[in-house]
Amino acid sequence: MSRKDALEIFNAAVEAVQPEKLIPRHVSLTTDSIIIGDISFSRSETHKVIVIGAGKASAAMALAIEKLLLPVIDNGLIVTKYDHSLPLSKIQCIEAGHPVPDLNGIEATARIKLMVSHLDEKDLVIFLVSGGASALLADVPVGISLEDIRFLVQLLLSSGANIEEINTVRKHLSLVKGGQLSRTVSPAKLISLILSDVNGDDLSVIASGPTVGDRSSFSEALSIIHRYDLRHKIPDSIFRWLNDGADGKNAETPYPGDPVFKNTTNLLIGTNSVSLKAAELSAVLKGYHVVVVNNKLEGEAEQQAAKFVEACQLYDGPVPACLMMGGETTVTIKGIGKGGRNQHFVLAALCEMQKGGRGGLVILSGGTDGTDGPTDAAGAVIDGEALDFADAPEYLVNNDAYHFFNKNGGLIKTGPTQTNVMDIVVGLISSPPRQAGAGSAKEEGFVDDRGGCFW
Repeated sequence: MSRKDALEIFNAAVEAVQPEKLIPRHVSLTTDSIIIGDISFSRSETHKVIVIGAGKASAAMALAIEKLLLPVIDNGLIVTKYDHSLPLSKIQCIEAGHPVPDLNGIEATARIKLMVSHLDEKDLVIFLVSGGASALLADVPVGISLEDIRFLVQLLLSSGANIEEINTVRKHLSLVKGGQLSRTVSPAKLISLILSDVNGDDLSVIASGPTVGDRSSFSEALSIIHRYDLRHKIPDSIFRWLNDGADGKNAETPYPGDPVFKNTTNLLIGTNSVSLKAAELSAVLKGYHVVVVNNKLEGEAEQQAAKFVEACQLYDGPVPACLMMGGETTVTIKGIGKGGRNQHFVLAALCEMQKGGRGGLVILSGGTDGTDGPTDAAGAVIDGEALDFADAPEYLVNNDAYHFFNKNGGLIKTGPTQTNVMDIVVGLISSPPRQAGAGSAKEEGFVDDRGGCFW
């Protein structure tokens, strides 16, 4: 059992959701037809084929689409995060800011909207969507500045709000999110190929749902601002826009069933569950007994790390064992350090492990996109042989996991992975169960009668 095993298990999870593997399962071209999912589009009856996209994986998705559909593509434009672009033939690629939008994202979005405006029923738009698109597919309402939007996004990301809450606010500060891209493309045919980076794979939340009917409202967006005590921190221009929307002065996003979605099809092609299953297989092939503790990980990283360490320490099944989780935590930022939710999770796990209990644990948490917060790391990994770091709690309190692991070792640096389906957590256990009377995993509520773990 080693860090090497944990890293190889994580890499298998990332490899399984590469666009070059996923897209050919859903897209093909014949002499007569363009086939996407269960839908066949006649080549002779289709006039223009335009490919657009946004997200950290959109360049890789575009490259995969070009390999399959290049002869029929007329034009295209995707926007991806800086350093995530790839060489493309017909589809233009623009890099922009993430997780906070910038001018490049604004300009790219305007160009995309212009490209798909004024189409007719015989035109086809293929929309490539992956995590990160909420920031990359960006626009600014009249009367609000880009700097105001940037400031708000930073506040939301630091507040502890979950992705659904953050994207509800984003939808109501946009004319492209929350189903509004479908309004722009209509009446042309629109089919979205989607990589999910949200728990539960809610299409209306992924990328803020540009092609999906939206049930949220301006009033709900305002309630989120109040819930996280941001009312007196956000720019007045944003509060006025949201308040005017709640008063009916700004149009709500289109609701599910709106006629603008008549020719829209959304196809989910990659999820965290696909990644997690690949990680399970990799661990089994290495000889580990695998238990998935939580396949919808969410909540504060510190709290979830404490629960995961406890589950590992109380585990009383066959060894060596691999406990896993998939999903995405949040971090309420209180310090002034540098890090990301995965690094913070592992540092919190280290602090828990230092309190005592079972030794011989390896714990890894990594983002499948290769990026964890505003850092060049995907996450971090620790083992039970390196627990004598008295200053770890200080780094944790200061939200400075990156500098802790940079100093002591443990950062995972993959570079851009060209995919994004949330995070994978791996815990490797080599030692036998705890002594009798210590409290088994079942007694503590982590394992049910079938051997599955939960909380």
